[in-house]
Amino acid sequence: CAPPDVVVWPQAVGQVQELAALCHRCRVPMVPFGTGTGLEGGVNAVQGGVCFDLSRMDAIAELSLEDFSVTVEPGVTRKALNKHLRGTGLWFPVDPGADASLCGMAATGASGTNAVRYGTMRPNVLNLRVVLPDGRLLHTAGPGRQPRKRAAGYDLTSLFVGSEGTLGFLTQATLRLHPLPEATAVTVASFPSVGAAVACTVQVLQAAVPVARIEFLDEVMVDACGRFSGTELPAAATLLLELHGSRHSLAEQQQQMEEIVRQNGGSSLAWAEGAEEREQLWSMRHNAWYAALALRPGCQVRHRDGDDGGSAHGAVGVTALSSLAQGYSTDVCVPISRLPDVVVETKQDLQASGLTGPMVGHVGDGNFHCLLIFNSQDPEEAQRIHAFTKRLGRRALAAGGTCTGEHGVGLGKRALLREELGQEGLDTMRSIKAALDPHNLMNPGKVL
Repeated sequence: CAPPDVVVWPQAVGQVQELAALCHRCRVPMVPFGTGTGLEGGVNAVQGGVCFDLSRMDAIAELSLEDFSVTVEPGVTRKALNKHLRGTGLWFPVDPGADASLCGMAATGASGTNAVRYGTMRPNVLNLRVVLPDGRLLHTAGPGRQPRKRAAGYDLTSLFVGSEGTLGFLTQATLRLHPLPEATAVTVASFPSVGAAVACTVQVLQAAVPVARIEFLDEVMVDACGRFSGTELPAAATLLLELHGSRHSLAEQQQQMEEIVRQNGGSSLAWAEGAEEREQLWSMRHNAWYAALALRPGCQVRHRDGDDGGSAHGAVGVTALSSLAQGYSTDVCVPISRLPDVVVETKQDLQASGLTGPMVGHVGDGNFHCLLIFNSQDPEEAQRIHAFTKRLGRRALAAGGTCTGEHGVGLGKRALLREELGQEGLDTMRSIKAALDPHNLMNPGKVL
């Protein structure tokens, strides 16, 4: 764990500017902090310095129902925003699992269960207000602007989405909102193998079924989730499928989905349409991390190369009865056409390595996770974990994918980023970093 030397709690953008300018003059490292739910060590202060905790800047500054947009400060979380939107007919659908801050989600390029239909953070951010490392203020799409599309110059908004706090402080985000669906239905389908479940996913997408969520759990994960949440499910490769639409269109989509599931050897489907029943199923899925930890009693949260804990997207360790067993989470994303092969190969690699590593993922967009549980006092097992994650990242790259679909690079995947982008890509990123942060003060040691 790498704590900062100082923590500050600015409450207005002017204070962030003043503090950043002071740190810049004194050449002091700066680390932005939202809710600390990242998985790649993004808020570990590896060079000390000042942590800017932005949680007290929590205003929802502007809501435009006609423009389907809202402007929020970094202390506003996704659950707080959707609570504020109740009764408007709109919602913000990007859901990484944890109740992460929205500006933090923008900083990490977060994704989640709804990305297959509504996209990741990147297309859902219209404008950002950024405090640069020297205290200057930048509006990435221009002050007060929120067009649905633009072709005016470089896309500065996308540059800062996914920058992981290395280019500036995101102190306000203008977000795209979406209409709430008239009807929603969720079902669980069990399959005879991992390959059959993933092949079903590919066919659903090829058939253009407008599915909102397709979540995959292997037999280890679904068994752990069922026992942890008290839900009776077969210990088999499983898909959670959710449809959004009008009541009329939903019936047609359900029929189409049932046929594709049957063709792939899946179980017959029972649809949950009531809010309580749907929430129970997704609560089981969102508790997958804790269900995985429960596979080996007395677990302590540890992610990647740091002691950072938490959504799918910082620095707080969550300790249970002892620290002997730890959880280590990693993710990759591959083209849909390669997904069945990569998932099956990864499953075989886990079994051959003798590792406890339940698999879960947003397979509708080719993204999946391995939640690796191991004995922290066993150096040999820890080394097998490390070697497995490197093989997994390189397997995704060989398949034309990426070493991380949503967790980000942070501390743990810098070497894989070099392999993914090549030297020219890395040099270009370093040039951008040097132009905006020539003294390397913003979240140093991350990404590059």
